[in-house]
Amino acid sequence: MTDPITFRPHHFLCALGFEGKGYSDSFTANMAQIVDRLRAPDGDDVLIEVTVQADHICAPCPHRMGQSCAKAAKIAVLDQRHATALGVQDGTRLTWGDAKARVRARVAPGDLGSLCAGCTWLSLGLCEAALARLHDTGA
Repeated sequence: MTDPITFRPHHFLCALGFEGKGYSDSFTANMAQIVDRLRAPDGDDVLIEVTVQADHICAPCPHRMGQSCAKAAKIAVLDQRHATALGVQDGTRLTWGDAKARVRARVAPGDLGSLCAGCTWLSLGLCEAALARLHDTGA
């Protein structure tokens, strides 16, 4: 068994909606590597551990400051909303398949306007489109 990927609560929907855009080239490359692993044929079995600090996705982010973020206050609000919506907390472990099932069961299309309010990427509609696909097809 490999070590789990650490995810901040709001990164579940970020990973679901990722389409190759990011804060920097290194951030985008890292995110693509993580998302490719999740989208692989055995990706639903990948273990994820929830954290409220910088996670594997944050590693190369230009806003990262140690285990925190230059935008910590904004990120903390996003994480709290997502943790509540998904029923996860610091230390929760689940597979990517279980995570997608939680998103599908607990986050309805149209919820992202309030759930992700303040997110830079919300206006692109990538996560909303991915959420709609998840509800339509389960994938």
